[in-house]
Amino acid sequence: MQPVTYYRPSQADVSRSLLTQFIAYLSGRLGRSFADYGQFETFALQNDETFWNAFLEWSGLPWEGSSSPVCTSRACEQALFFPEVRLNYAQCLLAGIEGQPVAMIACRGKDAGLRMAGGELRRNVERLAFRLRAMEVKCGDTVVAVARNNAEVIIAALATAAVGALFASCSAEMPTHAILSRISQLHPKVLVANTEPAPWDVGTSLPNRMIDLVEALTSLQIIIDLDNGDRVQPRSGGVLLERYADLLARPCEREFEWHRFPFNHPLFILFSSGTTGPPKGILHGAGGTLLEHCKEHRLHCDLRPGDSLLFQTSCAWMMWNWQLSALASGVTIVVHNGPVSGPETLWGLVAEQGVTTYGTSAAFLQVCENKAYSPREHWDLSSLKSVLSTGSILYDHQFDWVARHVKSLQLQSISGGTDIIGCFVLGNPNIPVHRGEAQCRSLALDVRALCPNGAMQGPGELVCANPFPSRPLGFWSDPTGERFKAAYFSQNPGYWTHGDLIEFTGTGGARLLGRTDGVLNIGGVRVGPAEIYGILGDIPEVLEALAVGRHDRHVPGGTQLVLLVVLRAGCELDSALIARIRGVLFRKGSPSMVPHFIIDVPELPRTHNGKLSEAAARAAVNGRAPGNVNALINPACLTRIHNKSASL
Repeated sequence: MQPVTYYRPSQADVSRSLLTQFIAYLSGRLGRSFADYGQFETFALQNDETFWNAFLEWSGLPWEGSSSPVCTSRACEQALFFPEVRLNYAQCLLAGIEGQPVAMIACRGKDAGLRMAGGELRRNVERLAFRLRAMEVKCGDTVVAVARNNAEVIIAALATAAVGALFASCSAEMPTHAILSRISQLHPKVLVANTEPAPWDVGTSLPNRMIDLVEALTSLQIIIDLDNGDRVQPRSGGVLLERYADLLARPCEREFEWHRFPFNHPLFILFSSGTTGPPKGILHGAGGTLLEHCKEHRLHCDLRPGDSLLFQTSCAWMMWNWQLSALASGVTIVVHNGPVSGPETLWGLVAEQGVTTYGTSAAFLQVCENKAYSPREHWDLSSLKSVLSTGSILYDHQFDWVARHVKSLQLQSISGGTDIIGCFVLGNPNIPVHRGEAQCRSLALDVRALCPNGAMQGPGELVCANPFPSRPLGFWSDPTGERFKAAYFSQNPGYWTHGDLIEFTGTGGARLLGRTDGVLNIGGVRVGPAEIYGILGDIPEVLEALAVGRHDRHVPGGTQLVLLVVLRAGCELDSALIARIRGVLFRKGSPSMVPHFIIDVPELPRTHNGKLSEAAARAAVNGRAPGNVNALINPACLTRIHNKSASL
């Protein structure tokens, strides 16, 4: 099929892009030229260490040491970047913003938004970092945040990085058990938390959830209340309660002294979806996170001083960390804390705050389309230059909707993940956008479609064949690295295996085709089936269950959640039981865990070693043949599952 050109940058846009500037810098450094972007991309891939060395030098980030060697190994699994470089992630983000009139805009509900200048942001980070250091928070300690998407948690994250401690965050909207399954394994020293209820909260009140957390986290030594209240009193045992505002108000005896840490010093812990058990803590390094984000922001998204970035996220998703790093490029970041009552909430924010780059999801764009909402009819979007979409597949018709109802602009389909805290495929300011495609591979990453039986074309497993800076350092509590190896390198030795299906096109772009593992993607939110199964333990009528995705391009995100249940003898799946199952999953899980359909079946597909097969059930629900029927001890059950699913 011939690709349809959706958007083409003007020659003036290409000439002024940061990508063009970097290509010119590298050309001068090497004494060679590049005929077009394709030739430059090939060079960056074949000479990736030269690329990364030049980019670090060009970036202007503050660091010390030697940029040689670039990499300790050519094997992706073992390689570490820039072992002789030292830097401080927070210092790199704040180094150039002293004179920036607005570095951050924090909006709460329908408020106009708190506007914070660069100098004020830096001083607040330094004050809080000074206090953390005075409370003996140091390298090796873990700070966890349970917070709303606000300015205070951003300052807390940067202050944590400034002193060299590890930072992990969960959304304040998450249920207690989901938060504990993540942060309790980290044995945190400090809890940074919002404690004030909001009018839009649902379920157990936020103060009560925070009290439960504090009681469960026996390692805590310090609680910092971001809302400056006394709603959460620490248990007995010497836990120190501090109010955020008080910490910032106390005078510092001296200026904060910035220390620099090794390039691969641990920075963030992000969490897997919990497909096969408790969510895994994924450990990300400071330098790799920073360098990859700067490359993506500057070269692929063309973000620079004067731009503003709003990403529709919470601090439980990697896009929160990704947006945070944009400060290093002089970008104003816009954060939103409050309910999204409809399409008008976020499009209004884009217009009112003069956002130049808006990050969203295919699910949200589908909601807008389903509601026949046309942003251009309601808002002045003249400042908006680009839209980024991630979280689930962006279908062809959604490109058409953006062109008709937003404006003609660069629509970037980007894809990567929590695992790499970045992107494998994304946008590009110098080349056309083709309908339904991500524009290009991430520069210097050897991203391939590993096709079955060695085929050279067609959909395949998304793999990366060379080292890249944002490859995680490993898993938390995995001293031998065995679990880390099993997750990413055992399936295809020598390659990072990501778990996505991808197909590269003749234009150099890519089409994402969904997940290859059991992780569900519901409305752009990744959901671990293991978390659903854990909650269903409270429903005695349910003997066992499988949660699978049913593909439907007409629904937000393109996937509906189908819950297959085997009931105990004598029980019936009536309307009351359906309502109770949905209610428990909503209260103890999240809205994304509430199934669109619940189907009762006499049995679920099971392998010969006794494990339930989500892959076989998913194939039956979607009317496809399973990959290997011979692996099942009861393949006949798939016919019954398919017949019931077909009638939905």
